[in-house]
Amino acid sequence: MLADRIEAKWIDAFCEIFERCAVKPGDTAAILSETQSRALNVHIAELALLRMGARPFHVVVPTPRNKQVVPIRSTGASEAIQQLGPVVSALQQAGFVVDCTIEGLMHAKETPEILKAGARILVISNEHPEALERMVPDSALEKRVRAAAKMLRGTKHMKVTSKAGTDLDVNMEGAATVGVWGWTDKPGTLAHWPGGIVVSFPKSKTINGTVVMDAGDINLTFKRYLTSPVRMVFKDDYVTELTGEGADAEMMKRYLAAWGDREAYAVSHVGWGMNPNARYEALQMYDQRDTNGTEIRAVAGNFLFSTGANEFAGRYTAGHFDLPIFNTTITLDGVAVIKDGQLQDVFG
Repeated sequence: MLADRIEAKWIDAFCEIFERCAVKPGDTAAILSETQSRALNVHIAELALLRMGARPFHVVVPTPRNKQVVPIRSTGASEAIQQLGPVVSALQQAGFVVDCTIEGLMHAKETPEILKAGARILVISNEHPEALERMVPDSALEKRVRAAAKMLRGTKHMKVTSKAGTDLDVNMEGAATVGVWGWTDKPGTLAHWPGGIVVSFPKSKTINGTVVMDAGDINLTFKRYLTSPVRMVFKDDYVTELTGEGADAEMMKRYLAAWGDREAYAVSHVGWGMNPNARYEALQMYDQRDTNGTEIRAVAGNFLFSTGANEFAGRYTAGHFDLPIFNTTITLDGVAVIKDGQLQDVFG
């Protein structure tokens, strides 16, 4: 168990990120949190902004009641704001928003309205700062992620295969693509820290085939390395079969069924990790309460596959799996960007 003591080195790391987000002396900055937020990160964010000469203020909302029958994890769609007008207005006027909510504002209902006003949002993932300090990004990562996002936006077809049995086809025409390198310095944009990923949200009825998660792949919603294979068959975006021996497949089947929502079975996004500093074994190094697993999403060469909400395909649900899958080969219009789990040097 890591100690929740404020360390100067963590303030340093937060300052480095805020500097990349173009925070200047005299700038106003809202620190958004909820009553169940990691208080250590909220406090460090305040101290870092003050050290930089910014003028931070806090917006704290009560963590809302979970109205679902199952725990909600890793959705990227915080419900903390509850569409409260004064909160949205304060964030719109802040210029820079440090998001310390548990799930983050990436897919929150209020986010488009906040961004439209010109605010920029940095989502600080619900990690212990010991992990965040290792994952301060650099300009080289930004360059590679930008190049990957550009390549994805120009792609018509993605193919994902593996020796374990994955054979997935994705029609990428019209897909929305996002690259995240770990900071945002432009008005009306959002990024999350840690960063180093590129993902696309395909249109409806574009994904068909089979995904096989092998032992050692990761279910981040459960914060668990798989101990046995799980096989999923997809037809027009939706899981039609989920099979496997042991607890991994059984837990996934029960969790999906518990939502009572067909959309929980659909694909959310496809993409891959690009951060050379992100460690595959990191999930094993922290207590579950000390990690949100964002570092694992960014591990270079993982196929970042996800089920759940995809607003670009008109699908909304709170049921969500983030499933980093390793040792795959991903091709874009025939060009290999990942080969047997190794990121290829095609991004400049």
